[in-house]
Amino acid sequence: MKTLFCVCAALIMALTPITARAATDVSGTWTGSFAGPDGGAGMQISFTFKQDGAKLTGTVQGPQGDAMAISNGKVDGDKISFTVAFNGMTITHEGTVNATGDEIKLTSKSDQGDFPGGEMTLKRSK
Repeated sequence: MKTLFCVCAALIMALTPITARAATDVSGTWTGSFAGPDGGAGMQISFTFKQDGAKLTGTVQGPQGDAMAISNGKVDGDKISFTVAFNGMTITHEGTVNATGDEIKLTSKSDQGDFPGGEMTLKRSK
């Protein structure tokens, strides 16, 4: 009986991190604004995510109109990462989803120095 209890306890402890990592589902539409280079009002950006386990796909749409596909998307617990390529540059995004799952703090950086990176807060659209 003692052995069975130990095996059950070990199984529960082993499976707990797996279920905790899978708890954050970012599928849906998220919106935020990216501050301008002078720190003033920025442009509105909309992200549409589709999460399938640890894989993240979707699009990003700025005020110019056309949606751009995200690539290399990953979800690891409350962390997300993906890239967006346009006009010959690649922008890497890394973020953290808050505990309630309705906000993402996102950091972006470009592979080119003339396009500044930055931070934004995304809110889940209802």
